[in-house]
Amino acid sequence: MSQVEIHGYAIVSDNDCIADASGRTPDILRNEGDWAYFQAELNKSAVTVLGRLGHEANPNPRGRLRIVLSSSSSGLERRSDGWWWNPGRLSWDEAIRTVLPEGGRVAVPGGRRVFDLFLAIGYDAFHLTRAEGSHVPDGVPIFSACRSGRSAEDILSERGLASGERRLLDPAGNVSLTIWRP
Repeated sequence: MSQVEIHGYAIVSDNDCIADASGRTPDILRNEGDWAYFQAELNKSAVTVLGRLGHEANPNPRGRLRIVLSSSSSGLERRSDGWWWNPGRLSWDEAIRTVLPEGGRVAVPGGRRVFDLFLAIGYDAFHLTRAEGSHVPDGVPIFSACRSGRSAEDILSERGLASGERRLLDPAGNVSLTIWRP
């Protein structure tokens, strides 16, 4: 099989949350600099992998190829809006071999269960954006393990990823990006 590169993308609050208690992205985690960076990264990707709720909440006006994680799939099904994959019924290797037989970059923008799944599969890069000075009360953490008080950085490090240089995407909004790689 050709090379597949898995890139995770998330913007998190200081308390490592990606969404509020209702599962929605709060305004404090919406930033133009981060959004522009993320869109440019999606343009470099052959497929985007996200959960069903994220798929339903985020329109796909550019018609990018998507893999939607859903337990409603019998394994891997081609539907009008993308590939629907049930990781409980078909391995990642089998699914991606079908979707990207020539290989390519895979963008993984979450949610939490998707991020957790790909921690086990393995990231080639994780683009962690932090909205510094923000807090999401009772929010949804980026990784399940953050619920025990560990930071996203701790978890990425435990998975063998090392932080690159921190750079500001939006100095006025205090939004920084660090890319983690093996």
